Amino acid sequence: MALIKYDSADAAAFAATRHLGDDALAGWRTAITRYLDPRPGMRLLDLGCGTGSWARAFRTWWPDMAVLAVEPSAAMRDRAVFEAVIPGDAADIPADDASLDAAWLSTVIHHVDDLDGAARELRRVLKPGAPVLIRSVFAGRHETIGLFRYFPEAVAVLDRYPSVARVEAAFATAGFTAAGFETVPEVTAPSLHDAAVNLRREAHTLLQLISDDAYAAGLSRLREAALTDTGPVVDALDLLVLK
Repeated sequence: MALIKYDSADAAAFAATRHLGDDALAGWRTAITRYLDPRPGMRLLDLGCGTGSWARAFRTWWPDMAVLAVEPSAAMRDRAVFEAVIPGDAADIPADDASLDAAWLSTVIHHVDDLDGAARELRRVLKPGAPVLIRSVFAGRHETIGLFRYFPEAVAVLDRYPSVARVEAAFATAGFTAAGFETVPEVTAPSLHDAAVNLRREAHTLLQLISDDAYAAGLSRLREAALTDTGPVVDALDLLVLK
């Protein structure tokens, strides 16, 4: 289910650097609740949950709602900050038919080989009308992500990701229709210097799939820019909602 293998080194880098701060999470909570009305007893699927940071946030925000955290990588599950993360993927979700009230997929849709099959599997486990909330960077939409300014070769990698139109078309085969789309800004680092110091190539699919020379050149550009850029790093990812 992955463009990269998510071995122990990848998972360790992800766990160390890819968790959002409270301010960034607050913006996503506001966006999510425009499409989801959390209520006691609801069951939310976090599919491809990685180390479980989103599942942990959901449990903190909505303690009366159950969270089913599913992750295919054993290395990611071993580093989970949420209990418990269970094995599974978009082709085989460990849930009964029509048993879930919503699904969350954060920076995972590009790892799904068979989007049509994933849509059918989500349709199986979700109740009628339940939303699928997809947080992602989509093909052709790199302008709001600062990483691409310093690593322009990564745009070609992003072109391998599904576009918004491709995802919508795949989910339409399973009866889903678009219910919302917006871009959500988030502070990803307090400064560019902090971003440069803490950058881990293993934590980013986009950086793993460019050449070593391109990565070295991009890191040099990033470090040079960090000498004069003192503001926070604000990126923006898309939220696509399907029902």
